Amino acid sequence: MNNKVLIVYTGGTIGMVQDENGSLHPFALDRIIDAVPQLKHCRYDIDSVTLDNIIDSSNMTPSLWVDIAEIIERHYDQYDGFVVLHGTDTMAYTASALSFMFKNLGKPIVLTGSQLPLGMLRSDGRENIICALEVASCRLATIPEVCIFFESHLYRGNRSTKISAENFDAFETYNYPSLAKAGINITFKEHLFLPMPKDKLLVRKVFDRRVAILKLFPGITEPVVRALLSTPDLQGVVLETYGSGNAPTDAWFIDALDDAIRRGIIVLNVTQCKAGAVKMRQYAASCDLDRIGVVGAGDITIEAAITKLMYLLGHYSDDKEHVKLRLGQSLRGELSE
Repeated sequence: MNNKVLIVYTGGTIGMVQDENGSLHPFALDRIIDAVPQLKHCRYDIDSVTLDNIIDSSNMTPSLWVDIAEIIERHYDQYDGFVVLHGTDTMAYTASALSFMFKNLGKPIVLTGSQLPLGMLRSDGRENIICALEVASCRLATIPEVCIFFESHLYRGNRSTKISAENFDAFETYNYPSLAKAGINITFKEHLFLPMPKDKLLVRKVFDRRVAILKLFPGITEPVVRALLSTPDLQGVVLETYGSGNAPTDAWFIDALDDAIRRGIIVLNVTQCKAGAVKMRQYAASCDLDRIGVVGAGDITIEAAITKLMYLLGHYSDDKEHVKLRLGQSLRGELSE
């Protein structure tokens, strides 16, 4: 019996056409399948389903993450793997969110897309779709993770970041190696995979959107910081700091964060650097952050940090100390411990 893969189409550049003004808009999934005739010769069975409203990924929301997850959950026992066709702009956010939603995942969920629409002669979408399907259907190496396949590489989804709007190699995982490389053969690095779960799949679908990102820059002012931290009903903030987690030591800045933390707002320290990790107290410029209760996030990406914060607040909003504890721990391989 052939392995079976379900394609979930959400929209994105891979399935877009140009209107009379030259702008790109998504179109139907059946035309995508027609654009990749090689799929007729594959050694596995392919079915497909489309979101009720296909979108540009700039319009992705937590409610649509739930829609994607529910499609996969409903068909989980019927398929050996899943491919999600998705726009590149928010792909790393969706991959991170899905990774947290699927606890005890035992099958591959592979997100892919393209930098050029399939209708264009030089589109990278054909190779990305074919390789993503090969990974999702593979009998030799079952990957129990949410991944991104792009330009010959398979990446852990919650370690991924989009790094280019111009090149075909648009994604990278700076703090973790790729999980596979597609050449003449697909070479899997099985020692890097998450372990196969022993328990039954559990899909959790609640996200708390009452969060914000505060990116530091030289010259940031007290009114700006206090305005963000005074957002009504704010529950959590991802603080993008310098280097290994450093921030201004001005009294007004530390006092503003301290006031927010005392009001129950969780502040998560994430480095602005693409590679490396937050190391609280390595420099004096992070000592005050540690003292007032800012949580260090290690080598997590900003995409994984914000989705993890929304996920944990959505399920443990009545226990902020538990949220803080779990933020510092690896849930799905999103940070090094």
